[in-house]
Amino acid sequence: MAKQQSVYSRRAVIGAAIAGLPATLLLRSASASDKMTKPQAEYQDTPNGIYSCGLCTLFVAPDGCKVVEGAISRDGWCKAFAAVD
Repeated sequence: MAKQQSVYSRRAVIGAAIAGLPATLLLRSASASDKMTKPQAEYQDTPNGIYSCGLCTLFVAPDGCKVVEGAISRDGWCKAFAAVD
């Protein structure tokens, strides 16, 4: 009996799997579990001086945030604050 040669080598399959891994990670959408809780972010409902969520690049109008879960105030602030340029 002759062994049937596989069309793909083991090395080719492993290489393709490794090459596809970064693409899979990039296409994965953020879920609520990827966000910080308000206590983890040290969120407060008041601004920190002149800095507030309304001036942050992570703020999602009207009351959301890309990194903190739950509703937040436009006048709030947390340690993840990133100023708009």
